[in-house]
Amino acid sequence: MIIDRVEVETINSFSKSELLKEIYGLIWILPILALLLGITIEVLVIVWLEREISASIQQRIGPEYAGPLGLLQAIADGTKLLLKEDILPSRGDIPLFSIGPSIAVISILLSFLVIPLGYRFVLADLSIGVFLWIAISSIAPIGLLSNSLSTVDIVEAQSKYGFFGWNLWRQPIGFLVFLISSLAECERLPFDLPEAEEELVAGYQTEYSGIKYGLFYLVSYLNLLVSSLFVTVLYLGGWNFSIPYISFFGFVQMNKIIGILEMVIGIFITLTKAYLFLFISITIRWTLPRMRMDQLLNLGWKFLLPISLGNLLLTTSSQLVSL
Repeated sequence: MIIDRVEVETINSFSKSELLKEIYGLIWILPILALLLGITIEVLVIVWLEREISASIQQRIGPEYAGPLGLLQAIADGTKLLLKEDILPSRGDIPLFSIGPSIAVISILLSFLVIPLGYRFVLADLSIGVFLWIAISSIAPIGLLSNSLSTVDIVEAQSKYGFFGWNLWRQPIGFLVFLISSLAECERLPFDLPEAEEELVAGYQTEYSGIKYGLFYLVSYLNLLVSSLFVTVLYLGGWNFSIPYISFFGFVQMNKIIGILEMVIGIFITLTKAYLFLFISITIRWTLPRMRMDQLLNLGWKFLLPISLGNLLLTTSSQLVSL
């Protein structure tokens, strides 16, 4: 059977198109893999920072044997948890007990999809991205001021006046409420009542061991990282420079290399601002005592909630007056 030249070219073009589809499919996964790798590195850095800061506050020597300056201590701890025995409770719900840590990790990782880490670097620019954290009522005024619940739009709304355009200055009350609520949401001292190491050992995590306990340990730091990034995006201008009307690379959008460099600098600025909140939360953990349950309830219901609702009412009124 003889195949003419046209049929051969058709077969070759079809095979090339299928190959290109597979390549494009792999390229689409690369940003997700890069984000997961970056999150993993960030968690390792946060663990190392917390140990160094706590050692400095308590005037003792921190991790120093696992790698230079103890940088590999978190990896060593993770390896130890992987090698530990995975104990299952005899009278527990085994399927739910087993998938619980994975559900916790996945739910936190989904939050990273709507966080704009840099200029044009967000996996999902949802118009309702802030609804992931809308349970904290201090976020609502930010949506009113920005006329959007998209995290990218909120960052863009703070870019016009640089440092003076941050929502921190437009919503100082909301910022303080959000800061306190974020610490409580992350179950960090002085709000770590579900864990309470001195009284409850590790709270509900006591029943877990091995890799499952390691996943819950990972979730606590992922939650802290998400909170820090949301503080940066909602109140500290995200990836924007502090100087108004200046973008060092915005005038050369046609150059892809410069565009990538601008994105990298934006990610660096975002993470730098996020680490400021991380430093505050770590310092608070190792300096303040734990609150009692009644004190926490009084703080939430009698202080934070009324202030948040009053701030929301004030912001709504100011927006209506400006119309």
